[in-house]
Amino acid sequence: QVQLVESGGGRMQPGGSLKLACTGSGFIFSEQQINWFRRAPGKEREWVASIIGDSYTNHRNSVEGRFTISRDNAKNTAWLQMNDLRPDDTAIYYCNVYYLRQNYWGQGTQVTVSS
Repeated sequence: QVQLVESGGGRMQPGGSLKLACTGSGFIFSEQQINWFRRAPGKEREWVASIIGDSYTNHRNSVEGRFTISRDNAKNTAWLQMNDLRPDDTAIYYCNVYYLRQNYWGQGTQVTVSS
């Protein structure tokens, strides 16, 4: 079955960096668009970034220039490099794939940005 596993979250001071990983299984990883979402405390889940194919990427405006999504299909893994972190980046980050007309989500990884 389809599985997504996130890792790499943690606590970081403002201005710091973290790199999240999403490893997928149960589907042909290289053929699917991979997305990152996040849910901040008390807020709705929001889209963060997507990668299609090997290199076509899109990022939400508030993270553009700070976050970068990438992938290594040989490792069935996508990453979200997060630089210049801000307190409002604090959230649970989820990996997502839409496959065979169904949304699949990982368990999420907590990112906390605080001094």
